Amino acid sequence: QVRLVESGGGLVQPGGSLRLSCAPSGSTFTIYVMGWYRQAPGKLRELVATITSGGRTNYADSVKGRFTISRDNAKNTVYLQMNSLKPEDTAVYYCNADPYGLGPGHDYWGQGTQVTVSS
Repeated sequence: QVRLVESGGGLVQPGGSLRLSCAPSGSTFTIYVMGWYRQAPGKLRELVATITSGGRTNYADSVKGRFTISRDNAKNTVYLQMNSLKPEDTAVYYCNADPYGLGPGHDYWGQGTQVTVSS
């Protein structure tokens, strides 16, 4: 069982930056894929970015060039650096861990952290 603990959300003005962190507890092996998803009010949860243990990344088009995902494999910790934030980035951001890359049903979710972009 993997429990994911997220931190770093908050309120920021448009154009500002935030850094999210996610660290799993109860895991002593390297998690293959870790990532961030988000869900805005009234919308479905969507992919933001993922990263494999080998460093291969994938980003949603809406965040390319503004967000950077990275990880520390020794700590199984994943980060999301968010720059040039826009009001439409407002959402609850969820950390996801897919230990073996098997997809839905074989992955774990954090509790979510609120990101609000507003002046």
